[in-house]
Amino acid sequence: MRLRINLANQTLCVLNGDAGRAGSRKTYPVSTAANGPGEVDGSGCTPRGAHIIRAKIGGGQPINTIFIGRRACGVYQPGMREMHPDRDWILTRILWLSGCQPGFNRLGRVDTMRRYIYIHGAPDDVALGKPGSSGCIRMRNRDLLALYDMVTVGTSVTIHA
Repeated sequence: MRLRINLANQTLCVLNGDAGRAGSRKTYPVSTAANGPGEVDGSGCTPRGAHIIRAKIGGGQPINTIFIGRRACGVYQPGMREMHPDRDWILTRILWLSGCQPGFNRLGRVDTMRRYIYIHGAPDDVALGKPGSSGCIRMRNRDLLALYDMVTVGTSVTIHA
């Protein structure tokens, strides 16, 4: 199994098989960076290219668990957005990505993992299907729960425009 994230369509596809015989299993709407694609640290962009899931965080936590610094810090409640309107909420689970292409999305100023780029849940009222994140890939919490159970550490993730 592998994942393919399409920045133009704002979708994440779960694919069966290898690159030569891939069949789509499921497609989910996502929201990637409001700043578009890009690999440089501090850009607020979603990195492109070949990645893997380096770590899975949050297993066993309740839906809408808030993560700060990859640590569970309570459960998201209605009204919290008004208290912190500029926060890009990281909820439910984290699939932490690591780039596989040295000089493009791995090592130095372009290192996806050091940029803390995740696939993560978002509040239910966050619009998906259009860019809006600070660089990560946002998903519906229930979709993320399903995806989290399907993938393993090391699962291939390709992000393309």
